[in-house]
Amino acid sequence: MFDDNEQLDKEEQIDKEQEQSKQEQPEQDKGQATALTYLSLQDGFLESIAQDDTPVNEALSKEDDGLFYIPILALKNMVLFPKIAAPISVGREKSANAVRGSEEFFKNWIFVVSQRKAETEEPTQADLYEFGVLAKIIRTIKMPDGTNTVLLQGRHRAKLTKLIDTDPCLIGNIEVIEQADAEADDALAAAILSIREVSEKIIQLSPNIPSEAKNLLRNIEQPNHLLNFVSGNLNIKIAEKQSLLEIFEPIVQAESILKHLHHELQLLQLREGIDNKVRGSLDKQQRDYLLSQQLKTIQDELGENPQQQEIDALKAKAAGKIWPADVQARFDKELAKLQRTNPAAPDYAINLNYLETLTDLPWGEYTADNFDLNQAEIDLNEEHYGMEKIKERILEYLAVLKLRNDMKAPIICLYGPPGVGKTSLGKSIAKALGRKYVRMSLGGLSDEAELRGHRKTYIGALPGRVIQSIKKANSSNPVFLLDEIDKLGQSFRGDPSSALLEILDPEQNNSFYDNYLEIDYDLSKVLFIATANSLNTIQPALLDRMEIIELNGYSIEEKVSIAQKHLVPKQLGEHGLTADNLDLPEATLQAVASDYTRESGVRSLERQVARLMRWTARKVANDEHFHTTIQPEMLEKILGIKRVNNDLYEDDLAAGVAVGLAWTAVGGDILFIEANRHKGKGTLTLTGNLGEVMKESATTALSFLRANADLLGIDGESLESFNFHIHVPAGGIPKDGPSAGITMLSALASCLTGRPLRPNLAMTGEITLRGKVLPVGGIKEKVLAAKRAGIVDIILCKDNKADISEIPEAYLQGLVFHYVSSMYEVLQLALQPEA
Repeated sequence: MFDDNEQLDKEEQIDKEQEQSKQEQPEQDKGQATALTYLSLQDGFLESIAQDDTPVNEALSKEDDGLFYIPILALKNMVLFPKIAAPISVGREKSANAVRGSEEFFKNWIFVVSQRKAETEEPTQADLYEFGVLAKIIRTIKMPDGTNTVLLQGRHRAKLTKLIDTDPCLIGNIEVIEQADAEADDALAAAILSIREVSEKIIQLSPNIPSEAKNLLRNIEQPNHLLNFVSGNLNIKIAEKQSLLEIFEPIVQAESILKHLHHELQLLQLREGIDNKVRGSLDKQQRDYLLSQQLKTIQDELGENPQQQEIDALKAKAAGKIWPADVQARFDKELAKLQRTNPAAPDYAINLNYLETLTDLPWGEYTADNFDLNQAEIDLNEEHYGMEKIKERILEYLAVLKLRNDMKAPIICLYGPPGVGKTSLGKSIAKALGRKYVRMSLGGLSDEAELRGHRKTYIGALPGRVIQSIKKANSSNPVFLLDEIDKLGQSFRGDPSSALLEILDPEQNNSFYDNYLEIDYDLSKVLFIATANSLNTIQPALLDRMEIIELNGYSIEEKVSIAQKHLVPKQLGEHGLTADNLDLPEATLQAVASDYTRESGVRSLERQVARLMRWTARKVANDEHFHTTIQPEMLEKILGIKRVNNDLYEDDLAAGVAVGLAWTAVGGDILFIEANRHKGKGTLTLTGNLGEVMKESATTALSFLRANADLLGIDGESLESFNFHIHVPAGGIPKDGPSAGITMLSALASCLTGRPLRPNLAMTGEITLRGKVLPVGGIKEKVLAAKRAGIVDIILCKDNKADISEIPEAYLQGLVFHYVSSMYEVLQLALQPEA
């Protein structure tokens, strides 16, 4: 109530300013101004002044329609009531013109009306309320800052019927509404009595209203005057005050005033109750709470409330979201909770972060796919050499998406050795599709909450990395690369691979549940691409949900092409060189790939190319003269001695030594298997850090030889009188798998017969006790390893012939393949004829 004594403060300010300027005023004006500032609220004052004033009918002329023609003063943030005097600060030019016009031509009469919006600087009729007050200008005071303060006395309610002109001031036609003094009947008298009592209680409870205000209320006897006085000083919004002005029935106005007074009284009583409870034991937290509430109130008054600004920002962001109804309901619920929460409380930051996460997620926002298949194929071919199967698969996906325009994204797993371009291929796929690209490394991840998120009730809770990545991509259909999916860990915090089951299942990921969001998010349009070096460590249920696409290692020819198209230009730029500084012929790159690297990928090759760049950069920086073209014979001086010696595998091997082909994490490799015998009782010893499968293959090979000794031309007694020892060199490296079965059998047969194996021969295949040869995997890597080692002849199972057909002819030049189905065929091909 009383706007925190705003009106009294303004009057005191005017009184002080009048004292400062009293030397410039006539003597009779001093007394009038002093009396005005202190008596304007007292009953009977207005009547005493009105006796000397000209009546409105004589001062103003009426138009033909019976309406008054008068200047208009528009108020921004207050409402003037009849029988009330109030100081008004005049700042706008049109308002000053209206005051001057009123004093010069209208005998100080002016129509005062409130604006609907305070921020409107050039109001039209639509910006003004319909009802206002016809007022009299009592005094105009020049303020030190150059503005004028006008003391107005409200006389009659009036209605603005038409705004005639807006320049140089607002001028319009008004209809004066005469209102006789109210007769104090029983109902009105009771309401007036209640207003006095409630107002006095508010004055008593409010620390900002001086106790002298009680005397003002007691001195006002006329009901209309009291109602207008209380209405003008209520602590309510401008629109609510305007509604009181537009009430012409005193009893109705009194009831509405009582409603506002009771509401303010309840707030003050509640505040007093809270103060009484905490006054005795006010600790720091409670003190901070009260201070923050007071600060909030001050900021509300100033329009600088950070909490409200944050809430308004959230509402603005949410207005543009296209999200499901359950998400909208959750947002509205959490926003309402945030508005009720004290900003100093810990829950406020938690709820604010949650709502910001909801509004930052790209609900229903998708990027347009690129359906130009020809251009997509060109982009894929430019950035990646080979990989025909994966390129074909992506183009197929694009074709189906183009026809349907709505398709559940497949889950692709790129499987192959390191360095073959699995990770970089994901970025190229995103570029070809025209989608956003995000990458999440799963290597070593052992906490399930990293994927599903933490519940927001925990301190420092965050969404899972899946939702965070979607938020970062700002799209609900990005290309999402799950790197190193085979290196997921397990711990007491859960099994992340099991959490991936929901993410990577096309039938479930349309309603992925994140623990932080606590609502479902649609991941069905996301194109998930996983990468793995090995399939053995992937959970079978997870493996079943992915489409496995194998990326094999590169041949020497492929490595040279990749180096020419990608590695050399990239390294030239990274080392500050140009093509004029260094030339690497094809023969040089081939020598680097064959003599200084042994891998399926191209990482080691890129490191060796970088060494050549650094050697050149040093020469260029020192202004030395050097050959810009590096020939193969110069490599030993720059890169050192050869790291790979292929001549070793071309020598004749002793009896009991066979060459196998193995798949490793870095591609393919050749494997020497050595067998020896010495007198004993027929026992078998295995060394070389072998796994259980390889040990079983060795036992199976020896059992087959014992069972078929006569057919193979082996002395059966020697099998019982000698102990056998099989060793696989590089004992520090664990080895396992069924691929060495025929190699172990060939080594044992060579040891027993004394017949060495044919030179430049390698083999791979699994065996059975019946002597059958079974197919194995990793054929391309093994074949490339054999070619790198100088092998000429390769023995494979007949069922692996289809794998050879998928290898380009250029990589098979110089190799001879022998396809077998039984161990008898293997021994006939592998063992040299007897001397």
